[in-house]
Amino acid sequence: MLWGTIGQNQVLGPVIFQGLGPGPGNGVTAQRYMDQVLHPHVLPFFQAHANWVFQHDNARPHTARATQDLLHRSGIQVMPWPALSPDMNPIEQCWDLLQTQLNRVVPRPTTVADLDRGVRQAWTNIPRQASNTLVRSMHRRCQAVIDANGGHTRY
Repeated sequence: MLWGTIGQNQVLGPVIFQGLGPGPGNGVTAQRYMDQVLHPHVLPFFQAHANWVFQHDNARPHTARATQDLLHRSGIQVMPWPALSPDMNPIEQCWDLLQTQLNRVVPRPTTVADLDRGVRQAWTNIPRQASNTLVRSMHRRCQAVIDANGGHTRY
């Protein structure tokens, strides 16, 4: 499981979640999200960029009371994300760009350590122009959903 975020001329991540495994409670929990993403990456970033708005979706680790409380106490403004909304988050296209970059890694990763290095290299190689274009598309994405009355859009 990976986490990353993009902003205008900014990227954070990738974070490759640690401590995951099979079975209930071994996935990305609110505590893992806070420990591995929010505390080491998001909070310091937003201390330096106070007027920015943080956007994540309605995944359980994001909507957990502990997560919401931490972001609120830290003064981080979070973009409202309606339940059952279309997934128009530009990070989804960024993951596609990551996959394209990862497919170019030579030699192909054959171990977890190789994959870790490959993902980090691929993330670094995503052109800033591409992620900036995705960030700038957010207004158009929102307007498209409004125009479609919540229905299907090209995003």
